[in-house]
Amino acid sequence: MTLFRSDRPRRIQLDQTTVEPRATRPPWSLWADAFGRLGIRSVQILLVVAVAAGIVYVIQYLTLVTIPLAIALILACAFAPAMNWLRRHHVPDLLATIITLLTIVAVLSGLSWLIVWAVRDQWDDLYAQAQQGIDHVIDWIDTLPFQLFTPDQIEEWTKTLTDFVTSSQFGSGALAGVSAVASFVTGFVLLVTILFFFLKDGPQMWEFLLRPFHGENERRVRRIGHKTVGVLGSYVRGTATVALVDAVGILIGLLILQVPLAIPLAVLVFLLAFIPIVGATLAGVLAALVALVANGWVSALLVVGVVVLVNQLEGNLLQPFLMGRTMKLHAFVILVALAVGTALSGLVGAVLAVPTTAAVWGIIQVWDGENLPAKWARRKPREPRASQSTAVEVA
Repeated sequence: MTLFRSDRPRRIQLDQTTVEPRATRPPWSLWADAFGRLGIRSVQILLVVAVAAGIVYVIQYLTLVTIPLAIALILACAFAPAMNWLRRHHVPDLLATIITLLTIVAVLSGLSWLIVWAVRDQWDDLYAQAQQGIDHVIDWIDTLPFQLFTPDQIEEWTKTLTDFVTSSQFGSGALAGVSAVASFVTGFVLLVTILFFFLKDGPQMWEFLLRPFHGENERRVRRIGHKTVGVLGSYVRGTATVALVDAVGILIGLLILQVPLAIPLAVLVFLLAFIPIVGATLAGVLAALVALVANGWVSALLVVGVVVLVNQLEGNLLQPFLMGRTMKLHAFVILVALAVGTALSGLVGAVLAVPTTAAVWGIIQVWDGENLPAKWARRKPREPRASQSTAVEVA
């Protein structure tokens, strides 16, 4: 009897411990297992992607504002040392801003005028040489043992091109070009206006943006701002220096080889150098094509040699020295950034993609401290090799 009486309370206790948790289990406990955590992370990722897609859509919809704003910010970062130097020498903010802004506008206007003047001055000769080169190509095609194009096909293509130029469709394209020029002028005026305020009141704007942050958050935002200005400014100044050296080197080669439109091609090399990897290649191809049409294939090969030599000197000497600390990006990352930027905003996106990526990576590098990256971006400590650990265990 004692045995049965001692077992009865224990059996009741087991029933209580097994039944009560099932009755009081919270409904949200389903999210605590592995599948629940995976679902939460999936929802968070979808929200982040939706917000990013919304931001990209707004940027694309307001390109007339966002692109001048981004370019003005990059130019303001590039000329920040000049503004700081003028302020240290007690130059008033308004006068320092006017001096810097006029310098920027003068440089951009000078490059545009140089291209227009050189093209207009040599366009007739280049057109005649291009027509002569096309005739030589057609004559060379006729001498081949097999026939690539028939005379009827060539005549049909010429007639199609003539009809397109004289049709109303070409006129609508010209009107679209006029609209594009008007948009460019509007964007340029907006760019100059925004740049003026960035140069003049940039420090005050930055302090205003820091008002909501306090403590560690404020110190982090200050680090981010300082790093962003440094990365963007160093990128623009370093790229401009490298582009200038490339343009001068290729200009000397084109002048020696007597290639027409040498000055516009050199200016084009300078501008395209702001697109890493792809820009230099494209500029070299254009210079070689002009040399091929004007002077023949020997001159084109020599131009290709000059372009390759200048690019090798730039890639092995100038770029690591001037931009080694700024552009800490792998070539694969640069290519992906260029592809994404081109897909989103065309040529302007390709120009802005790499400095934006470099600035984002710089922000990650100072997220937790001046020289302390974010936790997920820190280098892992090197583990001892298996042979070394085995030798230690044996010893």
